[in-house]
Amino acid sequence: MNNLVMLFQTPSPGTADAVATANSSSISVFLLLALADTRQLQLLHFWLLLGIYLAALLGNGLISTAVACDHRLHTPMYFFLLNLALLDLGCISTTLPKAMANALWGTRDISHAGCIAQTFLFVFLYSGEYSILTVMSYDRYVAICKPLHYGTLLGSRACATMAAAAWATGALFALLHTANTFSLPLCQGNAVDQFFCEIPQILKLSCSGSYLREFGLLVFSAFIFFACFVFIVVSYVQIFRAVLKMPSEQGRHKAFSTCLPHLAVLSLFVCSSTLAYLKPPSISSPSLNLVVAVLYTVVPPVMNPVIYSMRNQEIKQALRTLFGDILLRHQ
Repeated sequence: MNNLVMLFQTPSPGTADAVATANSSSISVFLLLALADTRQLQLLHFWLLLGIYLAALLGNGLISTAVACDHRLHTPMYFFLLNLALLDLGCISTTLPKAMANALWGTRDISHAGCIAQTFLFVFLYSGEYSILTVMSYDRYVAICKPLHYGTLLGSRACATMAAAAWATGALFALLHTANTFSLPLCQGNAVDQFFCEIPQILKLSCSGSYLREFGLLVFSAFIFFACFVFIVVSYVQIFRAVLKMPSEQGRHKAFSTCLPHLAVLSLFVCSSTLAYLKPPSISSPSLNLVVAVLYTVVPPVMNPVIYSMRNQEIKQALRTLFGDILLRHQ
């Protein structure tokens, strides 16, 4: 009888926290979202993801090589573009290889340490990419609105400092979010409703009310995100006002050709991120979450090189020169 009474007694808060902590500490693996149920579809997803991954590696690798090897591209704009390409390479390499391995071998698991590492690297690279895009808008603003001060405001030391600050910002955000997320007690199982370790999906596994601290950190991050967005919008308002006042049509065309690719990349990044993190819970579903996650994790790293090289004659010429020299050496 005493055992039955003890069984139906409500545990104290301290006991509940201890149980939750024990449950979270006992999780050795997380189960990621399966991309398909049948073996044929799993293999199809593997080959599709492999093709996307190789396209991203090729595009960003070509841009990085062109900027690094051609001295004509050693300018602030292309220096920041090199940083963007490296961040894109890291970002897609953080999520897709594990998803491809799971699809190929028909598994779903990722180790606890692997999930922590994936979360840290993704937030680090993703935050760093947004910071670099913000810096790139400043670069375009100075180049078009204050051309006489361009060499002073964006000298080699200033560019290196801004790039380092962008990477450091990503590292700081990643450290805060990762440490905070994985310090929460988990009592809702170990099945992550996404194909990679995404913070909102991990928070769903935490105990009721224990995620408020991380929620506050997410709100703070959203405020920083919005502040950068306002800075970018104001910069481009000034840029377009300056471009429209240019007397030369050729000058306007050149200004737009350097600004529009950055604006397209930025719009893709911001729209997909906003859809991922600010969509109403009422329309949330595993299928929609998967589509949105692909939009903001896979599409930008693949499309950014295409957008930047499509109308950029300098990058095209640098690649022609690079491959021309390689072919001449082998003849």
